[in-house]
Amino acid sequence: MRRGAKQATSQLRIIGGQWRGRKLPFPDRPGLRPTGDRIRETLFNWLGPHLQTAKCLDLFAGSGALGIEALSRGAARCDFVDADLEAITAVSHHLNTLDASEYSAVSCDMAERYLRQTTRTWDIVFVDPPFDARLGESTLTLLADSERLAEASRVYFETSRSQPEPVPAGLYDVLREKTTGDVCYRLLSPRQST
Repeated sequence: MRRGAKQATSQLRIIGGQWRGRKLPFPDRPGLRPTGDRIRETLFNWLGPHLQTAKCLDLFAGSGALGIEALSRGAARCDFVDADLEAITAVSHHLNTLDASEYSAVSCDMAERYLRQTTRTWDIVFVDPPFDARLGESTLTLLADSERLAEASRVYFETSRSQPEPVPAGLYDVLREKTTGDVCYRLLSPRQST
């Protein structure tokens, strides 16, 4: 980028809760594709009874759309993880602007490494990797095997409709599934090990 040239940005609009209508800029980065308004509205309708006081994880956070929306709608805490330093720095800035830093943590890390190293547990996890990376199935497997999911937790999984990634067999039940455009999105419930 030329010195003095401005970084291209896009805008994210929070659609519900205490920050409803707030617009937050985020950098245009390769693979960064914020979950659209219609999909977010459907998702948070699905999550309604589970969201209040939930501890959330926004893996592959990108713009932070899902985690910030969760905090806006009453989640107690959200951890944000993304390997792109520029994207996660923007998320951190937004959390400071919204006075939400006390209820969140931001990590610039690969999702797999983060899940292997953390000791936290979550009630809701958002898994929305870049579609071309094909990281969804392996991340869901690691998440189920890591004992990082609280009892009665929910996992949101977003993938390409034209080339969908499967939900790992035997590890989750699909509670809801819908498609919009080239997006296939599902709400999952981890199966309890016996």
